[in-house]
Amino acid sequence: MRINVAQQIKEPIGSQRSYFIDETTDAGCLAKGRIQLVRTNRSLLVTGELKVKNTAVCSRCTEEYENQMIFNIEEEYLLPKHTSISDTDDLADEIGIFAIDENNILDLNEAIRQYIQINMPMKPICNENCAGLCVRCGCNLNYQSCNCTPTSSDSPWAPLRSLLQEEQAKGTTRKG
Repeated sequence: MRINVAQQIKEPIGSQRSYFIDETTDAGCLAKGRIQLVRTNRSLLVTGELKVKNTAVCSRCTEEYENQMIFNIEEEYLLPKHTSISDTDDLADEIGIFAIDENNILDLNEAIRQYIQINMPMKPICNENCAGLCVRCGCNLNYQSCNCTPTSSDSPWAPLRSLLQEEQAKGTTRKG
């Protein structure tokens, strides 16, 4: 997602341009939305809302699925004249600094990649009803059931579960 901003750089401070994005990023994600570029005294301010579709791996069943997210983007891209050769090394070390290249191309790919990483859930799930994998044989319980025998649980709740079963057993023997 590269935008040639040569003309906007020559325009006065405060000039605005709007672009509709409907492209695939370098990482293979489909991004759609409208962005606004506003000329400032030292940069172009990029704002907008993007809808992105990417491939994620479910943390329960390990199947790939299409993940969709919507986020607002707001980034500043420094103009080429504000990034001299001596500044380039300093900018590369700073986090969050984007610059328009010497050919007046504004590249949104890295910014979108970072926004995707920030907005991805920590444990992505393909759907709320995902059954996950069997802990013994590894079969995907969304597609088939397995015949594994339940084993003693290493759950911290196992002692409480056994107490509950004892109480339930006592309750049935008292009645009988």
